[in-house]
Amino acid sequence: MARAIDLLSRREYSRRELTQRLRPHAQSPEELAQVLDQLAERTWQSDQRFAEQFSRSRAGKYGSLRLRQHLREKGVSGELIDEALSSQDDLATARAVWQRKFGTLPDSPQDKARQARFLAARGFPPEIIRKILAGRLDDNE
Repeated sequence: MARAIDLLSRREYSRRELTQRLRPHAQSPEELAQVLDQLAERTWQSDQRFAEQFSRSRAGKYGSLRLRQHLREKGVSGELIDEALSSQDDLATARAVWQRKFGTLPDSPQDKARQARFLAARGFPPEIIRKILAGRLDDNE
C-alpha cells in the first residue's frame, strides 16, 4: 500500500498502470487487487480523474484520435475516454498546432501531403485536416 501511495503522490495513474507497477512487489494477485480496490474506495486512484488529467495535459498538442488511443493503451474504459474527451475541440487545436508548425497554406501537392501527414500523426481526424489544408479555418464552415 505504501508503494502505491508513493506512486500516486507524484502523478495520477490508471488502474492498469498501477497494476503493472505494483505487480513485481505484491505477494499475490489477490493482495494487489485488494490494495487497488482500497485505493479506488478512498478515491486515491481514479481512472476518470486520470483520463481527465491526461487529456487536459496533452490537449494542446494532440487530437482526439491520438488521445483516445493513448488512454485505451493505459487501460481506461471507452465510456471514461468519451467523457474526458467530450470538451476537446479538434478544429481549434489542429489550427493552433498547424499554425505553430507551418503557418501558411501548402503551395504544392508535396507540401500538402507533408502537412496532412503531420496533422494525422498528431491524431486529428481527416475531415479536420481537409478543412485546415483547404484554408477553411472558421468553425462554422
